[in-house]
Amino acid sequence: MISTKDYTALPNKETLQTICKAISVLDAIISQEWEYRYYSYNNKWTDNEEFCEMRNGSGDQMLILFRLDGCVINGFAHEFVQQEKQKLTKNLPSIFDEFIFSEPVKTIGTTFCLWTTEQQNWQVGQIENYDDNSEEMLNIFDGNPQTYIDWATEYFEESYIESGIPLNTVTKIYNGQTLTKEMVLSIVEELEDWEQLENDLNEIGYPYNFN
Repeated sequence: MISTKDYTALPNKETLQTICKAISVLDAIISQEWEYRYYSYNNKWTDNEEFCEMRNGSGDQMLILFRLDGCVINGFAHEFVQQEKQKLTKNLPSIFDEFIFSEPVKTIGTTFCLWTTEQQNWQVGQIENYDDNSEEMLNIFDGNPQTYIDWATEYFEESYIESGIPLNTVTKIYNGQTLTKEMVLSIVEELEDWEQLENDLNEIGYPYNFN
């Protein structure tokens, strides 16, 4: 299990980015209503930055910033004690300061923080209490498509086809294969708004061909 106590299993920035896009694509297919999604991705957060967000609708959030020179993860679990942020972010590279100490992270809060740069593997600051819900939030990044299926099967209940979310299709999306109508319709019986999905895919930066 991945957590702030054992984060060596976190994938590198590029692989993490691929996973974030994949799970955001899957959420966009299963739930066309944005407010009910868990994961979303914006490939044009700023000119040179991309952004992934997890929110569970109950107050927990995880915000991930991707830069050309690194990545930072900010997690907030509303039922867990927030430790001193200066300690959690000790030795945080200055390239992440604006993201971590400004909005929206500033208002949301921080219960854990991890980062990586071109020069270093994943790092954490000074942690005094590992009871931060990081395992619950970070485990989705183990790179196993079945992990997403197990989670989404419970979270989205009956929003997918009766036979269940197909591992074959999820694996293709995890591998970044161009999304087709056939792939979409192997997950859901029908899609209400294909134009909406195209807009979502453009925002995520994921290839598709619905012709």
